[in-house]
Amino acid sequence: MYSQQVTVINRTGLHALPASRLVRLANEFSCQLTITGGQRPADPKNLLRLLAAGICQGTIVTVSGVGEDEREAVDAICRYISSIRD
Repeated sequence: MYSQQVTVINRTGLHALPASRLVRLANEFSCQLTITGGQRPADPKNLLRLLAAGICQGTIVTVSGVGEDEREAVDAICRYISSIRD
C-alpha cells in the first residue's frame, strides 16, 4: 500500500469536469485506489462515488493505492489534484 496527501486548492473543489478527468486518469492504472478526506471515502475510478464524496476547496485528501502500479497511480493523481485551477 502506498499513500500520499494533497490539498485541493481549486476554488470550486472537485466538481464534475475535473472529477471526470480524474476518473479517466485513475482508470489508466490497474491498482485499487481510494481517496479519503471528503464526506466519505471514494473510488476515483467511479465518477458518481467521487462526486458524492463532496471534496471541496481546502480539503486535505489522502490518495491510497494497492497493487502493482500503486506508486505511479497515487503520484499521478496527486499531481493532477494539485494542478486543478478552473
